[in-house]
Amino acid sequence: MTTDPIDRAGLGPRFWERKPLTKMNQREWEALCDGCGKCCLNKLEDEDTGEVALTCVACRLLDDENCRCTQYDIRHQFVPECIVMKPGNIDDHAYWLPQTCAYRLLWEGKPLYDWHPLISGTPDSVHAAGISVQGRTVSEFETPIEEWEDYIIEEPS
Repeated sequence: MTTDPIDRAGLGPRFWERKPLTKMNQREWEALCDGCGKCCLNKLEDEDTGEVALTCVACRLLDDENCRCTQYDIRHQFVPECIVMKPGNIDDHAYWLPQTCAYRLLWEGKPLYDWHPLISGTPDSVHAAGISVQGRTVSEFETPIEEWEDYIIEEPS
């Protein structure tokens, strides 16, 4: 079992079912991340329809073996446009989050999946379920932006 980089110890049992997103503290909020890496994939948004297409072109900071940001705490020094999801901005950003993302699911009033680390107890469950992008990405440094349309994928779900 992989060591979970997110500290989930000591959180209230199934806190996400009793506490609205806007009332969660920082530890609870961070614990919602399932570690799938899909939010770190570059997306293409149709200007006319607002439809968002997921690509397998990963942010330069994504380690696609563990599906984590290699510079999470200082990522804005490298990727200033990286969006920090917070209770105060989820209404503006939930539409582009992955369909399986805990933030989006809870925002939509849906339950978490059984493979979510908060339920399974292991950070590896997201990979074992085939939900993560582990080993499925290409580098944004090696993929010209004008070719990103060629890398549109269906979201692993």
